[in-house]
Amino acid sequence: MSEDRTGTREEPGSQWYDNEAGPLVRPYAMTGGRTTSGPAGMRFDLIALVTLDTGAPDAGADTSLGPEHLEIVELCRTETQSVAELAAGADLPVGVVRVLLGDLLELGCVTVTRPVPPAKLPDERILREVIEGLRAL
Repeated sequence: MSEDRTGTREEPGSQWYDNEAGPLVRPYAMTGGRTTSGPAGMRFDLIALVTLDTGAPDAGADTSLGPEHLEIVELCRTETQSVAELAAGADLPVGVVRVLLGDLLELGCVTVTRPVPPAKLPDERILREVIEGLRAL
């Protein structure tokens, strides 16, 4: 037996079990120890939108995807969601969701739309001039 931080005795192996949550799985176990997502370490912004592709497997289908992958697929099945929403919906750390999304992207199960960088957005002054020009017509 060992003692935990509070000084109470624990059975061997009990550090992997939470009385309220059940068995604990470390995040690196869900990703196979990987910390980068997709090809060349591609990172997904928190506001990047994830859409289910038509080739995505059903949750009950026999597949090599893990349960966390399938949960993300099911979350995307109803509507397009951001990476942050998927992390909250799956109750997983964002880093884990990014790695899992990289797997799903490589398999063609999802498509990811990245936000437009602010430098590529049109200048507000130009938009105001266009509006004023349209009003003048």
